[in-house]
Amino acid sequence: MLKSVDLVKGADIRAIDALRVLLEQVPSIEVREIRSAASSDHEVNILANLNVNGRHHQLICEVRSSGQPRNVRIAILQLRNSLAHFGKDVTPFLIAPYLSPEAQTLCRDQGVGFLDFEGNARLIFGGVFVERSVSNKPNAERRKLRSLFKPKSAQVLTVMLHDPSHAWRVTELAAAAQVSLGHVSNVRAGLLDREWGKVSDKGLFLSDPDQLLDVWRDTYQAPPGRRIGFYTTLHGSAFENAARRVLRVGADEDQAVFASYSAGHWLAPYARSGTEYFYANEGGLRRLEVALKLSSTAKGENVIVTIPKDGGLFRNAAEPASGAVCTGLVQTYLDLAIAGERGREAADHLRREKLRWRK
Repeated sequence: MLKSVDLVKGADIRAIDALRVLLEQVPSIEVREIRSAASSDHEVNILANLNVNGRHHQLICEVRSSGQPRNVRIAILQLRNSLAHFGKDVTPFLIAPYLSPEAQTLCRDQGVGFLDFEGNARLIFGGVFVERSVSNKPNAERRKLRSLFKPKSAQVLTVMLHDPSHAWRVTELAAAAQVSLGHVSNVRAGLLDREWGKVSDKGLFLSDPDQLLDVWRDTYQAPPGRRIGFYTTLHGSAFENAARRVLRVGADEDQAVFASYSAGHWLAPYARSGTEYFYANEGGLRRLEVALKLSSTAKGENVIVTIPKDGGLFRNAAEPASGAVCTGLVQTYLDLAIAGERGREAADHLRREKLRWRK
């Protein structure tokens, strides 16, 4: 099958240049020819003819515009099918703009060499061993990840993480997460591309919730909003009882919940902080100010209230004890994970206790 002209003129040209640079760094390899494949070359994109210590060797290369795991799996299958049409001294090879660690593992497991434009590479054949790993991600990949974890998308992911094995129809998931069908479709595509989700005859479900949560944690930033510090003379049970009388979520315009360490204390007790944390809207803030006798921070803040720009994080609140309304498990885990070393320890404890799924 003849490859797309645009692909040959675009991605293939850059791939050929990157491959040539890689091969010319190996003293035992003499590059005889690297060319875009013709229609008779069994659907591979690039053929590289090499001389390795006096023996002829060939690389058959598949070039992909996206190195997401799902695309990589398809490319590997294509390369495997093409191998049957070549001789013995042939190595299948994949080239893409960026290959994540998961995508690289797929290639290793299937004996396929790889190269991306960020510098990750692996090539093993006939006494040649090249392996190179870089930690940086391209800006485009970072933008895609940030988009997947934006507030509206996060609402979808949070609903799915509540029960990863549950299969969702798009309309059902949109209603549960209170977002548009377009948001669900974008999340669906992102999950499938990264192989964090799969589709059964019943709908979309999470196939790798732990990997999803790991990446979300590593890219997580605190929700944008107004952070206000206060001081209160209340402490211990007097403070908790006063807070539990006014915490609430739902249709009521006044919303306030325990957050971060304060939420973690109720959901999976581990580490206490000298500061109490809340998310609230404007109405919830006013109720907290009165109930907790909050004053300015002239004496040093011991209460932090954040008014988030997006109210979606109130939708999955938990109430482990009467009146102790907290951010949900996923939100609490993420907030603790960026709250310093003790916060990370508390996050790990919460995950072990409350966010473990059956394989």
